Amino acid sequence: NPVNSNVRAGSSPALSTKASNNCLELFLFNNPTVKDFMGTFVITQRNSGFYKYEFTSRKGKTILVSNDFELRFECEEHIEYVKNKIEAVFFMKFKSKNGKLYFKMILDEKEIAVSRKYTTQLLMEKGINEIIRSFAVSEVLDFSSQDFAFPDAADLFE
Repeated sequence: NPVNSNVRAGSSPALSTKASNNCLELFLFNNPTVKDFMGTFVITQRNSGFYKYEFTSRKGKTILVSNDFELRFECEEHIEYVKNKIEAVFFMKFKSKNGKLYFKMILDEKEIAVSRKYTTQLLMEKGINEIIRSFAVSEVLDFSSQDFAFPDAADLFE
């Protein structure tokens, strides 16, 4: 496994991403049709204006984050492209300075996504296996628009 302490494992998510993840968990656990899928692609927009997708487990935990895309449709097209070529993806494994493990997805000799940090080799392998097993059949949720997908709490609890 290559180890390079100078490799950047991805930028930190925007604040809106954390809110989207909380909403995603609520959506996944309260929607029985979505719960049946293995994983989900979640498209969000960074504070910089660029789009990205996260591949999340069925429990809503982020497995990996894509590179940035200037336009939302580029993000959607890339998801479809990778879904159709998942058997050609190479997983390059790394260890960070603080001992955490992560991997990068490589397709067509280009880095396309970076995983979250894992504490053990087994957990990292489970993340990779979930990608291999369910990437091609996972659905896409788009949280990139400014139109919030869930009702305002004030409307729910009046």
